[in-house]
Formats: sequence, structure tokens, C-alpha cells
Amino acid sequence: MSAEPGKPRIAVFGGRVASESLLESAYQVGSQIAAREGILYCGGMGGVMEAASRGAAEHGGVVVGILPTAEAETANPYVTIPIVTGIGTARNSIIARSVHGAIAINGQYGTLSEIAYSLDLHIPVVGIHSWEVEGVIPATDARDAIVKLWEVCQWE
Repeated sequence: MSAEPGKPRIAVFGGRVASESLLESAYQVGSQIAAREGILYCGGMGGVMEAASRGAAEHGGVVVGILPTAEAETANPYVTIPIVTGIGTARNSIIARSVHGAIAINGQYGTLSEIAYSLDLHIPVVGIHSWEVEGVIPATDARDAIVKLWEVCQWE
């Protein structure tokens, strides 16, 4: 799979710390993004980001990690393309601006900021056990989230 501009670019937002069931959801989201030939964008670090990255990478997908740090080596091992920023959580706006749609899985204030940037930019966001914010489309699980995002973005 190549990182072609016409491919769906999907962000996965979520915290560095998450329960096993949420990490499994993130893994499934990543694998389904890859199966649909999407490109996964995330913060490139641990937790939900790493689980989604692993799901995509293990299913032949491309993973772009927009890192908060100034060192590519800090990316999780499943990131295909690390983008080093050195700007901390300010990188959240870069992630939102880079994608067609997003899936938020749980998360804390960093995830909330990513949701806010996305919604402000009219980027659709689907949430799995995440913030209940006007405009976020609720989903029950990974499959439901992918189906809803693909429907709202009209890729199929």
C-alpha cells in the first residue's frame, strides 16, 4: 500500500493509558483502516496510538505518526512514517488538519483537543467510549465506528 493522496486518511485519537478492552478496540480500528486501504494518522506514541498503529501495520497498512517530540526514535515501533515536530500537544492541530476523518477512543484532554480541532475544521469524528461532545458520532465498537465514518465520508 502506498501513501497516495487519494486514499482515506484517518486519525485515531486516544490516550497513552487505556484499558485492555480499549486497546483491543484501537487495534481493531487500525486493522480495519488498513483493510479498507486507508492511511492511519496518530500521535505516534503509546497506548491507543500504539495499539491502532500495530493493528494497521500488522495488516499491511501505512501509519503516519505526528510526534510531539523532536526525535523520530520516540515513535512506537509500528509507525511507518514518523513526523517529528518537537511542539508537544500543539501537534494535535496538525493531525486534525491532515485527515479526512477521525475516530476517538476514550482519552483525556489531549484527545478532547484533537476532537475540538477536528470538529472546528468540519472533519467528521466518531467516538468509541470517548467524550460526549456535540458533533461526535457515537459508536459501540471498532466495526461500528469504521462503518459510520466511511458512511459520513462517503468513500464507498
